[in-house]
Amino acid sequence: MVTTANIPNPGASAKAIQHHYDVSDEFFSLWLDPSLTYSSAIWEEGETIEDFEKAQMRKLDYHIEQAQVKGAKRVLDVGFGWGSLLKRLVDAHGVEKVVGLSLSQAHVDFVSAWGHPNIEARLESWTEHSPEEPYDGIISLEVFEHFARPELTSEEKVAGYREFFRRCHEWLKPGGKISIQTIVYENARKQNSNKFLSEEVWPESDLARQFEIFKSTDMLFEILSFQNYREHYVRTFKAWLKKLKANRAAAVNLVGEEVFARYLKYCSLFTIAFHTGTANVSCISMRKIDNSRK
Repeated sequence: MVTTANIPNPGASAKAIQHHYDVSDEFFSLWLDPSLTYSSAIWEEGETIEDFEKAQMRKLDYHIEQAQVKGAKRVLDVGFGWGSLLKRLVDAHGVEKVVGLSLSQAHVDFVSAWGHPNIEARLESWTEHSPEEPYDGIISLEVFEHFARPELTSEEKVAGYREFFRRCHEWLKPGGKISIQTIVYENARKQNSNKFLSEEVWPESDLARQFEIFKSTDMLFEILSFQNYREHYVRTFKAWLKKLKANRAAAVNLVGEEVFARYLKYCSLFTIAFHTGTANVSCISMRKIDNSRK
């Protein structure tokens, strides 16, 4: 039987996370939407790049609604990025206290600089987290991708994912809910077959297959909803790519030609991956099973 005790570091290290995210806040601001939300938006028919931030806020609201944390006392955001969900929870949905976990020093510094009394940004892995009080709900947007390394077997990946959900189960109040969004393999082999993605873009990280996520929640959480938003990610990556190309001179001035080219290629490859169904993006909400037989 495979357990996390057999896997010293099932997910990406802080160094690997910072390789991608800590390039430059100013660089990312050139091509993300104004809220700096770095995950797939949820678009409505007829919307254009001018509606980008609206589409991102719709995505944040969707997960807040799925986790049913409007007006909640305490909410956890695992992998908070530049803090758009943290801010949305407090300012638009009346959450009293939000705690965010990240391994990106740039992200922690960015959010901490707000000095927001209801937002706590921690440079901390979920494997190290020990909350002072239970949470009403947990949300995690496109961080699951960093929970397993490419060299792990499917059984080892499931063991690592299950440890995450086991801890979430402990952290939540009775009946508490989780809403996650993550990129998954669809009609594709493992990412490590593409050295550019596994070494230059997402080192020490590998995507899950959908069944691995469901298997890892067995007897811990009841699945409430599951949707794929592949076509929405095509539109999101196209918007990022358009803005990145339009701001090439400023981007190169900030990070250099080599880093600019890396992110340009990355956005191009994932636009194709989602268009062809090589990858998908899954949104899953679930409720804690209080009498779990884990």
